[in-house]
Amino acid sequence: QVQLVESGGGSVQAGGSLRLSCAPSRYLPSDYCLGWFRQGPGKEREGVASFYLSNRRTAYADSVKGRFAISRDNAKNTLYLQMNSLNPEDTGIYYCAAVRKIGPSTLCILDSPMWSSTNWGQGTQVTVSS
Repeated sequence: QVQLVESGGGSVQAGGSLRLSCAPSRYLPSDYCLGWFRQGPGKEREGVASFYLSNRRTAYADSVKGRFAISRDNAKNTLYLQMNSLNPEDTGIYYCAAVRKIGPSTLCILDSPMWSSTNWGQGTQVTVSS
């Protein structure tokens, strides 16, 4: 399985920005989906953003659209999540995910059950204070 290591979390005030990074342990085939998920205090894990290696299409949760941007540096084999205009509701542990895509869609659907096969890492803590 692919090992995933997240970094870049921290504590910021509302309105601030952070950039998260994720480095998979190996290069992945083009039929893989990469994604960012988060789990807030007392909440279930939820999908934040996804990236399809085959066509670089992205998808976002409604709560982060226009504020977060997912991207990938091919040369560095690193996935990023740029988070702007952070608010306290964004607080949580952020996890990177990598799975082989399942289904006919041309993008990686965040609420797809395929993500359950991810080898979840330790995550990185993001804390936003008001």
